Amino acid sequence: MSSSFAEAPTQAGALPAVVSIAPITLPSPGRGVDLHVRVSAPIAGDSLPVILFSHGNGQSLHAYGPLVEYWAAHGFVVIQPTHLDSRMLGLAPDDPRRPNFWRFREQDLAAILDRLDHIEGEASMIRGRLDRSRIAVAGHSWGGQTASTLLGATHPDPESGSVINRTDNRVKAGVLLAVPGSGNDLTEHAARTFPFLYPDFSTMTAPSLIVAGDQDQGGLTMRGPDWWRDAYDLSPSPKALFTVFGGEHALGGIPGYEARETTDERPQRVAAIQRLSTAFLRSALYPCNPTFSETVAKLAADTAPEGSVETK
Repeated sequence: MSSSFAEAPTQAGALPAVVSIAPITLPSPGRGVDLHVRVSAPIAGDSLPVILFSHGNGQSLHAYGPLVEYWAAHGFVVIQPTHLDSRMLGLAPDDPRRPNFWRFREQDLAAILDRLDHIEGEASMIRGRLDRSRIAVAGHSWGGQTASTLLGATHPDPESGSVINRTDNRVKAGVLLAVPGSGNDLTEHAARTFPFLYPDFSTMTAPSLIVAGDQDQGGLTMRGPDWWRDAYDLSPSPKALFTVFGGEHALGGIPGYEARETTDERPQRVAAIQRLSTAFLRSALYPCNPTFSETVAKLAADTAPEGSVETK
């Protein structure tokens, strides 16, 4: 099924208060630098579901405020790592870890899941407030690829050719924003730079919302904007796809307030993603919760749609 909808910009002043703490340090022998994470949570509430968020190339735990603050204000605890590719770390071009950035990224998310006790111990404002039976992952661009591996997507190890499978049953749902598509359609440069980027979405069984901009030309594919919907088209149900009208790679400005890489700034676009992603996660993590279907149905008749929704 499919439907279209529009959203008005979110008024920041109307959101409930949230609190964040950063950095929380996870000692990480063999990584070269300890893993730093940021935790954001609503001031009130208990039994809070958790979102692990993986940033895009070069970003850090300080990015994606438009999404993170919105999710936290709506009852989620959001945990953001700084991956080794972050501009904050400034690793040298010849750093020997660079070919394995993809591996460290995936290990970062697993480390967070394994060390939730440590994170709770360092962040008193969430101690005893997490619902560990309701954990989701989300990510933008390279972060979407990273997050997809915990949802069941696999890919080859470029060194050995073996299949990397990091499916984690602790993760119940996901939101993948501008997630790269099939490796068969990579540009020659992208294939050399990202030799691991040959995903198999046929094993990605966890409920997931894929968000793709219909004007996202990117720089990775020869195919065009429809490449960014592969995670939906090539994966089994249950899945949802939000195709953002006019959306480029920053999807209206999700990487941050006034982020320099936003080429398609549009608050209405960001607001639509905020509300739809929140509704999807609510319904995916609480199976009897009708929020997602109600949100799509309510907004389907809008005359100025920000995008269209497909489900399977």
